[in-house]
Amino acid sequence: MKKLLVVNGPNLNLLGEREPGIYGDDTYESLCDMIMDKAENMGIKCEVFQSNHEGAIIDKLHAARKSFDGVVLNAGAFTHYSYAIRDAIAAIKIPVIEVHISNVFARDDFRKNSVIAPVCKGSISGFGFASYFMAMDALVKYNG
Repeated sequence: MKKLLVVNGPNLNLLGEREPGIYGDDTYESLCDMIMDKAENMGIKCEVFQSNHEGAIIDKLHAARKSFDGVVLNAGAFTHYSYAIRDAIAAIKIPVIEVHISNVFARDDFRKNSVIAPVCKGSISGFGFASYFMAMDALVKYNG
């Protein structure tokens, strides 16, 4: 594993403001900084991308197939209903690990269903920002 893409979906840009009881007080910028520090410590290149728009996420996943070795994806609410993102993951043929900051299984019933999980290498949720770091470790260990 030489180069990872981390993709964040809708509302993650509001971390630190949005429901701190669920997502914590740390900002999106601090998450990005921690991801980049982790990548540097792992000796890999990393890019972080965020969009509130489904099509932009799909375009980024499509482009990733030519320049990245793996993807960490927090699709936010798109996780539960975006068959378009699911199909993009299936099409790119590089490993994708689904992540969530909160434990989606301890929340609303609709959050317990992921339409993207069946085409992902694995899923990690409930460990706060560490969910991202676990996914990065897993991609390097099992695909590098």
